[in-house]
Amino acid sequence: MPDPRITKLARILIQYSLEIKPGQMLQILTHPLAEELTLAAYEEAIKAGANVFLRNAVPGTDELFYKYASDAQLDFISPIHKLVAEEFDASLDLWTEHNTRELSAINPERIAHLSKARAGISKTFLARAARGELHWCLTAYPSQAMAQEADMSLSDYREFVFNAGMLNEDDPVAYWRKEGESQTKGVDWLAGHDQVVLKGANIDLKMSIKERTFISCAGKVNFPDGEIFTGPVEDSVEGWVRFKYPAIEYGQEVTDIELWFEKGRVVKEKASKNQELLTTMLNTDAGSRTLGEFGIGTNYGITRFTKNMLFDEKMGGTIHLAVGSGYPESGSRNDSGIHWDMLCDMNDAEIKVDGGLFYKNGKIIV
Repeated sequence: MPDPRITKLARILIQYSLEIKPGQMLQILTHPLAEELTLAAYEEAIKAGANVFLRNAVPGTDELFYKYASDAQLDFISPIHKLVAEEFDASLDLWTEHNTRELSAINPERIAHLSKARAGISKTFLARAARGELHWCLTAYPSQAMAQEADMSLSDYREFVFNAGMLNEDDPVAYWRKEGESQTKGVDWLAGHDQVVLKGANIDLKMSIKERTFISCAGKVNFPDGEIFTGPVEDSVEGWVRFKYPAIEYGQEVTDIELWFEKGRVVKEKASKNQELLTTMLNTDAGSRTLGEFGIGTNYGITRFTKNMLFDEKMGGTIHLAVGSGYPESGSRNDSGIHWDMLCDMNDAEIKVDGGLFYKNGKIIV
């Protein structure tokens, strides 16, 4: 028998997050290590009447592909991937890993090459999601590798994951709906404003949010959740930011990142580790040096950094900035083959919006 919280999670994902209806086409992306959750989610989806397409990853194939694929293979767009992006109603990603550092030795230029090739598919996917034609959700299933990355035992990491999703509550959906209502107050306050100034030990940045929309995130697209975000005006970002926490992309850790912005673009970047990966990813395409997202973490139940951005970007007392593609529903017009979130500590910082204090020392105060 699966852990009852896994059964609860599967029901939430299918019924609340994705709102699956009879006859809808659902893709489930999964991994052999996540069999427990895969079976539970599959059962719930079938009971809901979905037509399910299951894609089960084979550990080690990503490494083999990046090592040996030709340029033509890197450029190839699978008609199956295209069909999902253009026609499917929903996509559920059950994220787990057998080795978080599987791609550590891969040339960053090959990673950037594939990201650029798949930019069109990503744009189609996000555009349909913004129009409400496609629902998608990402969640995590605890594995030994992910627990090790977070400096926890597997049993402790499982409890961390379940607690972050409020799965020990009698009614987690009620919790997330209430959280969404609370976050909406901040979103409503921000509507119609323009200039945002962020100042603190790790940041001295300004940007415009004019005619942009903040989104309240309460378990629909990510689970667990807890953030509000928007896409800043593309050419408005000016200043400097230092990311206290490591940024991880394709299993490669980049530490002590600093970015300098002028007229919305990163004009200088620095890192103490994996500088080559940072620069290569920022050079992926025309949009990869521009911010696609500015988000504020609101989940104060996540109290530690785990090297998993699904959890870390939600952590209360932080903001995250993503270089690359933005979400159309926020008003972002930035297109890119990458979307790379980086996490900034804001516990000694403030955010002013059109001169009014909105956020101080890790918390929204309006």
